[in-house]
Amino acid sequence: MKIAVTYENGQVFQHFGHTEQFKLYTIENNAVASAEVVSTNGQGHGALAMVLKNLGADALICGGIGGGARMALQEAGVALYAGVSGEADAAVEALLAGTLSYSTEANCDHHGEHGGEHHCGHHDHEGGHCGHHGCGH
Repeated sequence: MKIAVTYENGQVFQHFGHTEQFKLYTIENNAVASAEVVSTNGQGHGALAMVLKNLGADALICGGIGGGARMALQEAGVALYAGVSGEADAAVEALLAGTLSYSTEANCDHHGEHGGEHHCGHHDHEGGHCGHHGCGH
């Protein structure tokens, strides 16, 4: 299993579409066997899903992520753990231990692009769907 983390200076980078590096962890027997930092080669947003797929990533830990990228990851078969901050290594350890705190909400980090009617992260009903056209739900 391989887990990728949006990465900058040891931390989980907070904007998926602008990350310049992933830290890719190879997991064996529920422990980190190896890790390497990989450049995105200037790719951004939805194209990053294919970068992850080509790296063989099974899961992604990141901070904020928009709906388009979220859908691209889903189509690429990459599990998503969004809304995570702090040290990348600690986030992977927490995921392996089953203690990672992450968001199941769409984390659209582009406020203002939708005419001020952006309500991602807030829902009024069960199921975690925000009902906004740009969030991928």
